[in-house]
Amino acid sequence: MEAIITATELADDLGGPNPPVLLDVRWQLTLTPPGTPPFDGRAVYSAGHLPGAVYVDLDEELASAPGAHGRHPLPDLAVFGAAMRRAGVSAGRPVVVYDGGQGWAAARAWWLLRWTGHPDVRVLDGGLPTWEGALSTEVTEPAEGDFEPVPGAEQLLDADGAAALARSGVLFDARAGERYRGDVEPIDRVGGHIPGAVSAPTTENVGPDGRFLPASELHDRFKGLGASEAAPVGVYCGSGVSGAHEVLALAVAGIPAALYVGSWSEWSSDPSRPVAVGPDPQ
Repeated sequence: MEAIITATELADDLGGPNPPVLLDVRWQLTLTPPGTPPFDGRAVYSAGHLPGAVYVDLDEELASAPGAHGRHPLPDLAVFGAAMRRAGVSAGRPVVVYDGGQGWAAARAWWLLRWTGHPDVRVLDGGLPTWEGALSTEVTEPAEGDFEPVPGAEQLLDADGAAALARSGVLFDARAGERYRGDVEPIDRVGGHIPGAVSAPTTENVGPDGRFLPASELHDRFKGLGASEAAPVGVYCGSGVSGAHEVLALAVAGIPAALYVGSWSEWSSDPSRPVAVGPDPQ
């Protein structure tokens, strides 16, 4: 099953006999000064979205409240399932997810649906900016879907599993290199990385237009960073959002990978966990 879809392919599928459910998951990680309104995904959805798309709130429906397990821990399955059914998601109908172009939020929804057993989910490569058709301002109210999430279809790591994988396989850190090295840390308690993790910024998986690099280039990139058929692969980031985008890039490259959802926001919150700094994994 392909993990991504182009805007041209999506337009064709929407005109076919079994058109996909469309999920709009526009979201931004923004560090705004006090008093500045945060990014409002519902507002940008209302201003214009793909015809038939339903808005899904990443913070409210694709994650639980921030806490001991990080800034974007796994959502309550009842909340997630209800949100997907409200959006019209059913097991027998394909789903296409998009965001504003960065791809992180769409990948989070893609990963969650795959993890909970949906068989046919793709991300619009390059997001909304690649769509050349008309946009709609009408709020979509689809018929209730029948999707019931059953976790376990995709690989999931906890903190101990991530630490073990960094020693026994390959654990990629999808954050920017300066955060991996510990040069800066704008969000979490301390900078650095999980000992043994390899720096693999997710921004290097896409071209200037925001679309993924060709599968062969992605495969060569990850192979050059240590991924192979002989060792399991995992990914973490700051809070399990951009890391999902790296898992998606690995899927495009044909490399299965687990996601550590708690990521650095969970790992670094516990002072007893070791922290490595600098460019070297150890």
